[in-house]
Amino acid sequence: MIEATDISKSYGTLRVLDNVSISLSDSEITAIVGPSGAGKTTLLQIIGALDRPDSGEVRYNGEPLFGMSERRLSSFRNSHIGFVFQFHQLLPEFSLLENVIMPALIGGIPVREATERAKYLCDYLGISNRLSHRPAQLSGGECQRGAVARALMNNPSIILADEPTGSLDSHNRAELHRLFFDIRRDMGASFAIVTHDESLAADCDKIVHLRDGVIERIDTNAGISQC
Repeated sequence: MIEATDISKSYGTLRVLDNVSISLSDSEITAIVGPSGAGKTTLLQIIGALDRPDSGEVRYNGEPLFGMSERRLSSFRNSHIGFVFQFHQLLPEFSLLENVIMPALIGGIPVREATERAKYLCDYLGISNRLSHRPAQLSGGECQRGAVARALMNNPSIILADEPTGSLDSHNRAELHRLFFDIRRDMGASFAIVTHDESLAADCDKIVHLRDGVIERIDTNAGISQC
């Protein structure tokens, strides 16, 4: 369970988030939607401890993140949170396998064990025949699958995805959409997904509607919760 409580964030005089509270349950897929400038990416970055709020707190299973030292916070992030961005951010000078394996090596996992895990994930995601290729030699869909494999390397409890299908064509959007739900089923991971993809959002367990830094409402399979 992840709980973000009373999160506020400003950049200069611009108030980006205003006392936002959200909970993300285990094995739940949550979509965060809203117009550009609503604060979606900032909220995701704070949940993922990539940025700090001006006020408020984020707790993972009751443990507050922002009381941790920077070193411990970095270690926690690497071990418990996976990230997928609109553009895959694979390092161009490394092969697909080397990119996928990197979080595990940073976390101190032995190379042999990490390599086996990376190969398993690439096989699961349908890119095992591309392990030696560099990002420039891969399609957009293959790169994004590689980014998902990298996010899963340390078996995180949650994947935070910022417009993960935004740079893909309709076929690859649908494939990645399906994979997120397969991963939840097979690995038990939770997802929080910032998206403008209405079909992806509609299939999520929960849809958080954000506008002008405030949650307007939360839709769930059980109905609508006004905030």
